[in-house]
Amino acid sequence: QELLAGFSFTCPGHGEAWAARRGCCPWPHGPEQAPGGNQGFGKGMAQKAIPNTSLEGVHPTYIYKVVLLGNTSVGKSSLAYRYVKNDFKESLPTVGCSFFTQTLNLEVATVRFEIWDTAGQEKYHSVCHLYYRGAHAALLVYDITNKETLNRAKLWLTDLEKEFLPDEIVIALVGNKTDLAAKREVATEEGEEFARTKGLLFMETSAKSNHQVNDIFMAIAQELLEREQEKASNPSPSRGRSAVDLGQSRVRTGCCRL
Repeated sequence: QELLAGFSFTCPGHGEAWAARRGCCPWPHGPEQAPGGNQGFGKGMAQKAIPNTSLEGVHPTYIYKVVLLGNTSVGKSSLAYRYVKNDFKESLPTVGCSFFTQTLNLEVATVRFEIWDTAGQEKYHSVCHLYYRGAHAALLVYDITNKETLNRAKLWLTDLEKEFLPDEIVIALVGNKTDLAAKREVATEEGEEFARTKGLLFMETSAKSNHQVNDIFMAIAQELLEREQEKASNPSPSRGRSAVDLGQSRVRTGCCRL
């Protein structure tokens, strides 16, 4: 199913109703059939590799599902909107889940991100696992001015560890709102240390000032493509992706490797 790049879709109040459909939106697929004309996703978020033939040879396209997890008001929606639209918009708390797409045309491959921005309110926590089912990457977002949001991000990591094996997902810890550094409650070193002990990517961002927003998504893309290369070099009959070991030290701080 071809997705429409660059739009956003918000499920207006279908937390429980959607969950009853095992994570698939209850409305029929197709832009003309969704409320407001904004439908953009379907069943099966499995990664795909589509070879595109060019003069230089095969240029693969990879489709990756990326979920944003974290407490309400940490800026998940603003991060997604900044990354996709290159604009800043303060938004009301997400109801259910919002959806964006973004395509990166890189030298070695084309990467298409399907970005799921989940609701941070506690009442949606029990159904959020339906939204991140089948994800290839997750951003655990916290607000650097609110230490409790880092604790919540740690709880989200625990949920992911229950849902995925270590080699099934790339996880990044993201400290957002660096534009409010004067009100900081979480030191950069604290986020770095936690990410290091869990083997997560780490970066601090600001959706408002556009600080390292593109960088964190590029870091995720690079990690996913590195796994593709490792998978091609060392095919495994039991599992197709290489691992980010959640128990090893693999933190990356600052700007990604461009």
